[in-house]
Amino acid sequence: MNIKLIAIGKTDNKSLQTLIDDYQKRLSFYIKFELEIIPDIKNVKNLSEAQQKEKEGELILSKLAATDQLVLLDENGKSFSSVGFSEELQKKMNSGIKTLVFVIGGPYGFSEAVYAKAQGKISLSAMTFSHQMVRLFFIEQLYRGFTILRNEPYHHQ
Repeated sequence: MNIKLIAIGKTDNKSLQTLIDDYQKRLSFYIKFELEIIPDIKNVKNLSEAQQKEKEGELILSKLAATDQLVLLDENGKSFSSVGFSEELQKKMNSGIKTLVFVIGGPYGFSEAVYAKAQGKISLSAMTFSHQMVRLFFIEQLYRGFTILRNEPYHHQ
């Protein structure tokens, strides 16, 4: 199985980017992982929230293959413990999915078209984090999930 994380806008904090790069490298020992960044929409000041979500949604959907399974990182999604998330990853791998795609939406969330295409939603926390930090937290949780599945000494109960 391949895992892809799609996010809107580049990470401009160098310290965060260094950590993201570190966890991407660690994750590569377990699974084929790709972080795909969709550039920020230009002239957002001239767009309503709904128009911005629509434009971002079109870009997100254009990055998907017909066979991809789409899971949104959404504040109203299902919450998992780290062990529970690792079990969910194992189920996805066992089901024969070729590519599992997770998406971090823009500042206003997702368009209705993206919600309609999604096969699931997960929430990292009830708290709100910057979109740049969510990338780091999610990639770290993917890495943690694979170390749990392999019984490696990274995660402590």
